[in-house]
Amino acid sequence: MTSVLLQNAVFGLLLGGLYGLGAVGLSLVFGVLAVLNVAHGELIMLGGYVSVWLFTLWRVDPFVSALVAGPVLFLVGAVLFRLFFRRLVSFAEDDRIKTSILIGFGLALVVQTLAILAWGADERAVTPPYAGTVMTMGTVVVPLSRLGALGLAFLVLGGVHLFLTRTRVGTALRATADDEQGAVLVGIPIGTAYLRAFALGSALAGVAGALVSVSDAVSPAIGLHWTLKALIVIVLGGMGNIFGTFMAGLFLGLAESTSGFLLGNAYREVVGLMLFLLVLSIRPRGLLTRS
Repeated sequence: MTSVLLQNAVFGLLLGGLYGLGAVGLSLVFGVLAVLNVAHGELIMLGGYVSVWLFTLWRVDPFVSALVAGPVLFLVGAVLFRLFFRRLVSFAEDDRIKTSILIGFGLALVVQTLAILAWGADERAVTPPYAGTVMTMGTVVVPLSRLGALGLAFLVLGGVHLFLTRTRVGTALRATADDEQGAVLVGIPIGTAYLRAFALGSALAGVAGALVSVSDAVSPAIGLHWTLKALIVIVLGGMGNIFGTFMAGLFLGLAESTSGFLLGNAYREVVGLMLFLLVLSIRPRGLLTRS
């Protein structure tokens, strides 16, 4: 039983890495803009389709496709911000959150419908040569595709941290998140900062979507699933807390995998939702403070 539990724990951590990366972009957007984009899962879905499209046409490896999906979704995010979210920055924070949720729901329906029209409702999979390759460590079997996705997720998280702490643009984003009025007084163009934050969050969603396609099928319906996972993760990790968000993703993956083994697969989703409701009722901004 111990070996099976360990196997499930490893699988949960591998899955949790994708949960964490998928939620980091949403957490970044909320931390800087106080905007809750509930169409975030649809951006992850679009990133997955970028990977599927590149693999179908030119057999591009999905890990390479992640380098393409990021810039593509950066541009998509910039367009969406200018069309739908730009005017929200003049709202009070509470009104900004409420209005962004309504806009996000409508946007999610539009993107999902367009995806069905463009690619159909059927699932599409990416099958690189190493898709079935595993690495065995004692009694634990680790799929190389998921291990690679976790490794790249850590690299992306490290890159985001360096960007936010070591560059002028990143410092401006952090200053805007900490004190909007103070950022204005020191000459930071907060409109540009908001645009960059939203576009960067969308780019991270695109990278996550490409990594999702490595091991899971992509369809227009996966957007809602990933939005729910991202919301659970940012509530657990603290809204706007990048590092806390990623760690919460690992925790959620581990909790789902372990509960699925101990209680049955039917309870995997229930455990995540119960954690979400419990933390939301006790600490609405998450277990860790916004940073």
